[in-house]
Amino acid sequence: MEQMLSKWQPAVLSLFRFITGLLLFQYGVAKIFKFPAVEMFAKVQLMSLYGAAGLLELVLGGLLILGLLTRPVAFILSGEMAFAYFMGHFPRGFFPVVNNGSLAIALCFACLYLATSGGGPISLDALLRKKS
Repeated sequence: MEQMLSKWQPAVLSLFRFITGLLLFQYGVAKIFKFPAVEMFAKVQLMSLYGAAGLLELVLGGLLILGLLTRPVAFILSGEMAFAYFMGHFPRGFFPVVNNGSLAIALCFACLYLATSGGGPISLDALLRKKS
């Protein structure tokens, strides 16, 4: 089983990076461009903490989708998700299931993994590495 599945690991890493970036990107679009209309992001101002988070998620999430500068981008996003959890969720309760912080924790550690593993073979990072 391990031998059969391990051959797919590089491609699945690239897919994992893409989906993680897409999840973050959608939050950036919702906060900055108000699309789709999400009630909790309706009053987000660009020059606020939520606005700064939205810009990070929009720009860095886009870079993660493309697989460009994956390691530093993922490291920054991991820190942003940890910050979001401790500033926005943890004060509402200790348990993530109670404070709705499960996604922030999952994205934090997904990005931390990507910071250590890179973007995979299907990424702009890999393409640029081949050219040099």
